[in-house]
Amino acid sequence: MLNPALAIVTSALMSLILTALLGSLLRSGMPGVSDWFASNLMMVVSLPLVLLRGQISDVLSVVVANQLMALAAVMYYAGCAHFLRRPVRWPVLIGALIALSAALVYWRYVVNSIPVRVLVTALFSTAMCIAVAVLVARHRPAGRSAYPYWATATMALAFGACQAARGVYFMTLDGTSNILMFASTWSVVLLAIAAAIMPTLSMAAMMMVHDALLSDARDAAERDFLTGALSRKGFEAAVQRLSGRALSQDVPLSLLIVDLDHFKAINDTFGHAGGDAVLREFVRCAGLQLRRGDVLGRMGGEEFAVLLAGAQPGDALQFAERLRCAVNAEPVTTGSGPCRYSISGGIATWQAGDTLDRVNVRADAALYEAKRSGRNRICVHQEQRAANEPPAQETDQGLAIS
Repeated sequence: MLNPALAIVTSALMSLILTALLGSLLRSGMPGVSDWFASNLMMVVSLPLVLLRGQISDVLSVVVANQLMALAAVMYYAGCAHFLRRPVRWPVLIGALIALSAALVYWRYVVNSIPVRVLVTALFSTAMCIAVAVLVARHRPAGRSAYPYWATATMALAFGACQAARGVYFMTLDGTSNILMFASTWSVVLLAIAAAIMPTLSMAAMMMVHDALLSDARDAAERDFLTGALSRKGFEAAVQRLSGRALSQDVPLSLLIVDLDHFKAINDTFGHAGGDAVLREFVRCAGLQLRRGDVLGRMGGEEFAVLLAGAQPGDALQFAERLRCAVNAEPVTTGSGPCRYSISGGIATWQAGDTLDRVNVRADAALYEAKRSGRNRICVHQEQRAANEPPAQETDQGLAIS
């Protein structure tokens, strides 16, 4: 006959190990880790209480132990919610815990029924497993690997089904409620599965944390720490990826190179903190103008680049002009007072056989022309003009074709 104590001891040891592992992740500052840590700690305390049933008061081995396990399930759900930056809905969870506590007391001290107690706790666990599965599946972060999240949701659903089966199985048992009900083969098998829920889901949580840390590391390598725009490396990687796909589908692409005018004078007047504020504000302003599929990167210093997907030269010029006007209209608040600034830009469009370097050279040439012509204007490289278009003159709005 299988031994139920073995399943409980194994689960307690696994929870203890995972508590230590999750404790090592507390320094990461990742949301949810502290909740998962507390969840496993509660399992470490509750399982020995279950194991000591018959040797200690039923208040501890039945009511307190099951309440701690239920609270562990709630804390695991809270960890998932915090990790995914979703509301926890504490009033509902606390209400469910109070109802479970009342049911445990009633079905132990008013009517002593092990099958009903198992059913109640199993249904609570089933509900929490389903809630975790739905939460993780619905709110999986975009742009990350799907595997850890779908694996967590799938395991939670499987465990929920096993818990429901355990509750139903105990309701089929006949005879007076006694501890021997836990010693049957099916009871031990279902108990072993129930005992594995928290350790297994905690390992799934660590998979999600690992994925998030890798994603953050990639972002740190590919993002400019000051402005949040893509770094030069990240921008070039994005261009390589998107340009190949766009050109294979005959989708036009344009590159806009932007330079903040007289940035040294901004630093001299408003200090480097003021200059940093201007850079951050420019990225924020540009982000409001970006369309779906556009990519913004900081190429270095005060120079930025925008990859405009599906944009012919005229479309790129309209976008750049909207950005130029938006910048002119919004002074930046700095510690030394409001700062007004302007931008100059150069545009080039991908042609057959182009590489990023070639397009960048043409966009830089157009940017140089915009600066030479007085700054605070956008120029399009002359190779981008339509064959029947006459040479363009600089307009009052600051547009030009070089």
